Amino acid sequence: MSAFESIKQGLTEALAFAEGRETGAVVHHVEVPAVDVAAIRASTGLSQGAFARSIGVAKGTLLNWEHGRRRPTGPAQVLLAMIAKKPSLVSELLR
Repeated sequence: MSAFESIKQGLTEALAFAEGRETGAVVHHVEVPAVDVAAIRASTGLSQGAFARSIGVAKGTLLNWEHGRRRPTGPAQVLLAMIAKKPSLVSELLR
């Protein structure tokens, strides 16, 4: 099967799945734990501004997360969960 045919088949299956039709696709659900952003930041020893810069978000976004007005989702939630497991990750990889 050519790359084009493989991609076309995958897209056809994705559309069918999105429409609720049986495709035989295997669906993997990944649970990312809720994160305590303030505690994670504190474990790194960084200020709010420095931590926000190191993970690529605005300081206002970080403040909203820390004060519970918003919650991180998607890649930000995954990154924060990783940092929670290994606080040195920020200094090792992101600086």
